[in-house]
Amino acid sequence: HAIDITGADYARTLRLPDAKGRMRSLDDFKGKVTVVFFGYTHCPDVCPTTMLELAAAKKALGADGERVQPNFVTVDPERDTPDVLNAYMAAFNPTFIGAYADPIERTREMAKQFQVVYEKEGAGPNYIVNHTANLYLLDENGKTIVSAPYEAKPDAIAHDIKQMLAAQSK
Repeated sequence: HAIDITGADYARTLRLPDAKGRMRSLDDFKGKVTVVFFGYTHCPDVCPTTMLELAAAKKALGADGERVQPNFVTVDPERDTPDVLNAYMAAFNPTFIGAYADPIERTREMAKQFQVVYEKEGAGPNYIVNHTANLYLLDENGKTIVSAPYEAKPDAIAHDIKQMLAAQSK
C-alpha cells in the first residue's frame, strides 16, 4: 500500500544510541522488519498519531508482530532526553526503541541517509520541529523497501509488513 523504494539510496547504516545508552545498528535487527520514524516527543499531533498507528499495526500482526522492530529517532535531542524517550516509547509499546543522538550532528547524518528533513521553528520552550513524517520499512537485511506516508492506516502498514515477512520466509 505504501511506496516501494527498493533500490533507492536510503539508509546505508543506522548507528545511534538508544535511550538506554546501548549503541544500536541495523545489524541488531537482522531477521526482522525494521521500522524507522524520525520525530520528537513534544510533537502535538503527527508523531503520537504515527506511533499509535504503528502500535496498532504491530498488534494486528499477532505473533508476527514479534518479527517487527520499530525505532523512533528523535530530531529534538535538546528536549528528548533518554528518560523522556523511554517514557514516550513505553506509552505506545514497550518493544519500541527510542534513538537519541547528541551531538545533533549524528542525528543530521542519520536523517540525511533517510532523506528526512527537519527544522526547528520558534523560540522558547514551546518550539516545534517541522519534519518529514514517513515510516521507513526495512527488510530483514536492513535494506529500505517501503516508505509509508503520514496517515498510513494501521491495516495498510500491517499489510505491507506481512508482505515483507512473507518474502523473508521464502
